[in-house]
Amino acid sequence: MKFPWTPKREPEVEAYLAGTSRRYRRKDPTAEAPFVVLDTEASGFQLHTDKILSVATMSVQGNRAETSSLRHWLIRRTEADVTPATRIHTILPSDSSEGTPEKEVLGQLLPILTGSIIVGHHIGFDIAMLNRAFQEHYNLKLKNRYLDTAVLAQRVLDAYRRTGYANQRPPGLDEVVSHLGLTVWERHTADGDTFATGQLFLLLCARLRRQLERELVLSDLPLT
Repeated sequence: MKFPWTPKREPEVEAYLAGTSRRYRRKDPTAEAPFVVLDTEASGFQLHTDKILSVATMSVQGNRAETSSLRHWLIRRTEADVTPATRIHTILPSDSSEGTPEKEVLGQLLPILTGSIIVGHHIGFDIAMLNRAFQEHYNLKLKNRYLDTAVLAQRVLDAYRRTGYANQRPPGLDEVVSHLGLTVWERHTADGDTFATGQLFLLLCARLRRQLERELVLSDLPLT
């Protein structure tokens, strides 16, 4: 029920809320589920002070990556500085000053994320950064289920299985792609990491299918 004083939401937000639910049918085939691989690059790793500098997405469906759907946005940051993270993602303040306004980027992201399961490596950080930005511009938090390929690697690959030790950490993207012999294109860029994570996701799902000797359903994946 909407009360007369309830602020009207933007159409893209209304469409996202109407088309996205955290509920899912556990026995639905993963091959029929809409996945969106996502990566962000930020000015640093402090959730409350650092900012998103770039975002990339790519759709995965039917056990294949839709490489033509790979999209990348550079966010305008007129206040950007050189930070220790700059040495990693190489996004300079001069690059950020020519980007797209953050709210516009978020508005373009919403239709892509609508109804999808978000996939990423150590995706919790990306989700937290996006939630802060969406909260600021749209008074919105993402409703999507999401999957961390680092956690999936721990489930599928013997080299990274959980041991029970308290200090065990999920493997980094470099570790897993090197272990599997995947070729990485433009590492530490949002679009390069998105493409690499998409390939990793598909390979881990293929290995899990072989282990289970059947097609995968959503309950086979560690969705959050």
